[in-house]
Amino acid sequence: MSVQELSIKLGISLPKAYELVKQPGFPVLRIGTRILIPIDAYKQWLADQSAKS
Repeated sequence: MSVQELSIKLGISLPKAYELVKQPGFPVLRIGTRILIPIDAYKQWLADQSAKS
């Protein structure tokens, strides 16, 4: 998914979504200047974050 789609899915602003994808450990693929988030890796990251809470 794109950073824009991530922003919508999480209900956060676009700048906050860009901050999130820059965090260490957040799953991203960089293809040229494009930033993509693999859906399966995102779901696993989200589950891991929920388990920490």
